[in-house]
Amino acid sequence: MESACFNQFAMTPTKSVLFPEIGDFLKSLRPESIPTDRREILNALAAYIQSKVTARQAIRLNFICTHNSRRSHLSQVWAQTLAQYFGLAKVISYSGGTEETALFPKVADTLHSQGFNVLKLSEGANPVYAIKYAENEPPIIGFSKKMDHPFNPASEFAAIMTCDSANEACPFVPGAEKRFPITFEDPKTFDHTPEQSRKYLERSIQIATELWYVFSQINP
Repeated sequence: MESACFNQFAMTPTKSVLFPEIGDFLKSLRPESIPTDRREILNALAAYIQSKVTARQAIRLNFICTHNSRRSHLSQVWAQTLAQYFGLAKVISYSGGTEETALFPKVADTLHSQGFNVLKLSEGANPVYAIKYAENEPPIIGFSKKMDHPFNPASEFAAIMTCDSANEACPFVPGAEKRFPITFEDPKTFDHTPEQSRKYLERSIQIATELWYVFSQINP
C-alpha cells in the first residue's frame, strides 16, 4: 500500500516554466521522507484542493502565522510556485498574520539562494517585495499584513495555520471555508547565530517538500 501511495511521485507535471535552478531544486526533494502522521495532516489540505479542482472552482490558500514574517511567506511562495509546476492555474496563494510586522529579510535571501528572482519594491518598516519563480508569470507580492487585509480574500478560502501561536489564537478564521493546522518550527530561534542561514534553508526545504506532496496528489 505504501509503495502504491508513492507511485504518484513519478507523475509528470502538466506544465513547468520555472527558473531552471528552482526546477532542479524541486527534482531533489524527497517527499517519501515525510512521516506517516505528517502526511495524514497534509492529506486533508490535498482533499480540499482536489474538491475545488473537481468543481472547477478557484482555490484560494491563505497561509497564516502570527507576524506574517517568515513561515507564512515561505509557504505562500512555494504553494504558488508548485501550483504552476503541477499546472494548477486556479490556485492563488496569500499570506497574513494576527499582527503586521515585516517580511524578514533572511526569508528573501533564502528564496533568492534557491533560484527566485527577488526584487525589493519599497523601503520602510514594512517593505514590499516582488518574488518571481518564472520569466512569464506574474510575481508573488510579499509584505507583512494582517490576515483580513484587503489584499487577501474575504471569503471562499482555506486558512492554513503555519505556526502554533496563530493556530491557538485563531480557532476561527472569518471567511475561511476550511482551516488546516499545518505548523512548522520557527527559524527565528536561530536569528543572529551561526546556524541562521542553514536553518532558514532547512525550513524552506521542508515547506517545499510538504507542499510538493500536497500538490502531487491532485488530479487536474
